[in-house]
Amino acid sequence: MSLLPIINPEENPSSLSSLATEGGSRGDYAFISLGCPKNLVDSEQMLGLLQRDGYRLVQDPEKSDFVVINTCGFIDNARKESFDAIDQMLELKRKGKIKGVIVTGCLAERQQEKLLEARPEIDGMVGVFGRDEITTIVDRFMDGLDEQRTIFKPAPIRALSDDCRLQVTPKHFAYLKISEGCDRLCTFCAIPKMRGKHASKPMDKILEEANRLADNGVREIVIVAQDTTYYGIDMFGEPRLSELLLELDKIDVDWIRLMYFYPMYIDDRLIDTIASAQRIVPYIDMPLQHINNQVLKRMSRRVTREQTYEYVTKLRSRIPNLVMRTTMIAGFPGETDEQFDELEEFVSEIRFERLGVFSYSIENDTPAAKLTDHLPERVKKERRNRLMAVQQRNAFEWCEEQVGTKLEVLIDKVVDETKNVWLGRTFADAPDVDSTVFVTGEPGNPLRAGAMVECEIVTYKDYDLVGVATGVTR
Repeated sequence: MSLLPIINPEENPSSLSSLATEGGSRGDYAFISLGCPKNLVDSEQMLGLLQRDGYRLVQDPEKSDFVVINTCGFIDNARKESFDAIDQMLELKRKGKIKGVIVTGCLAERQQEKLLEARPEIDGMVGVFGRDEITTIVDRFMDGLDEQRTIFKPAPIRALSDDCRLQVTPKHFAYLKISEGCDRLCTFCAIPKMRGKHASKPMDKILEEANRLADNGVREIVIVAQDTTYYGIDMFGEPRLSELLLELDKIDVDWIRLMYFYPMYIDDRLIDTIASAQRIVPYIDMPLQHINNQVLKRMSRRVTREQTYEYVTKLRSRIPNLVMRTTMIAGFPGETDEQFDELEEFVSEIRFERLGVFSYSIENDTPAAKLTDHLPERVKKERRNRLMAVQQRNAFEWCEEQVGTKLEVLIDKVVDETKNVWLGRTFADAPDVDSTVFVTGEPGNPLRAGAMVECEIVTYKDYDLVGVATGVTR
């Protein structure tokens, strides 16, 4: 069996104990969570509901009664990973090692009955917006009832509450979803078909969740959404991210990190809010995808080259020590050599500290799939490699600039406890997607996961920094 992201019930035992049900377990289950942090929040909500209903989470699928797979349906590779996970669990069912397989999430939402027809051994399916009914499907399965095997619901007007989460990230950081869905309709993207139109979560609910996370010991809150800067437009007719951030900045945590910061609705007030905040780190994840105006138009990104330069310049000049992450698409249909050269020059000029590149992937139910002049895979791969080579130079130069500085590091996990060597992140590093810092603690100053410590950066190795703890661990 290949390695799957199976949730470990020992990662955050305090969350498990807080939701434990008296009187024993109604059944044991394993949980596989695939896809993005937004999907992980959905997984945590379903885990909490199952735990509250009396089901016990175990790590080994072969020691469970059933397995829940929260799938991703974004691009080919993600769908393949989801199908592989489903097929592996169905094989365990055929061998009699588990009783059932429940499929949830984006792939289930996208394919619905087609998925059940292709894999009739699936015992139940729950769509994205039916996730709070996970116990209904599981209870029916465990009771031997099969008259309702699927639950799919329409997208809600307001984002669902995540008030029953069983946190499975390390205790010191957690994701906070502030909205659901997307109104952008980019021609390459199928997310609106799976996640629906944009729906903001009420501000009071977000603040309740943030305070609950802080009370549980979270030190870093990572703000996620399909489109963060769009927050509030559906409720108020105008963006209200600045107002939300002002309130979140009062929460008793160390870091607040902004992800999925779409390059629209960035105004002076929002920039000033971030720049003057006490807890919002100077880090922005802003997926740009391209810089050429013709390509941006074909992508239906609704921003231009000129606007993009204006946004990036303003952010860089007014937020001290800003670190920017972005993503680009190489080989979009019809992309000419000259248009790609323009993108390559842009990446070289702006020197993004963090950057990822996707080769364009055909999504059959999107407008871009119907465009002419699709490029050969070898061209898309070559262009992706060229962009990553430029970014490697940028990233290595940034690492070199950090040598000799002192940075605060949040410790994530141990590397070698006997030598007091740990792995952590600076404000410049989002969990799981960015670089890390190898930290050696001084004698008499033992480190621990979740600790914050000042480090002197002494060197770097590829994309990662190497530091020595010099301050007091707190």
